[in-house]
Amino acid sequence: MNNNNSHSIVIGYILWIFGFMGAHRFYYGRPISGIIWFFTLGLFLIGWIVDLFLIPSMDRSADRRFLTGPINYNIAWVLLTFLGIFGIHRFYQRKWITGVIYLLTVGLFGIGIIYDWCTLNDQIDELHRDGALS
Repeated sequence: MNNNNSHSIVIGYILWIFGFMGAHRFYYGRPISGIIWFFTLGLFLIGWIVDLFLIPSMDRSADRRFLTGPINYNIAWVLLTFLGIFGIHRFYQRKWITGVIYLLTVGLFGIGIIYDWCTLNDQIDELHRDGALS
């Protein structure tokens, strides 16, 4: 039995409310379908409704795929969502240089924020696997 609980199903459902924009799909590490959901309003709202039932399996899949460690995925996602243009999520990951760059350039002119929405889970997972934060 895998005790790794990297992502929260409660947060997944909260993000699902805004799921027609793909937020829950980005959160669970599915950036391609997140982009599709964003540009098609959750596959014309049909995919959004189907996702109501798929969130438990997306949560289990993310828990298997992403390793837990000192950086909490949920906190990082909240920081990215609400304070990303200031680079606070980068500081939280102990990426000091890019944190300062984001702070001084409004999230690297917004492009860095989009990049982080697509890769945040992988960035944190890589830090955990490398043991760089131990």
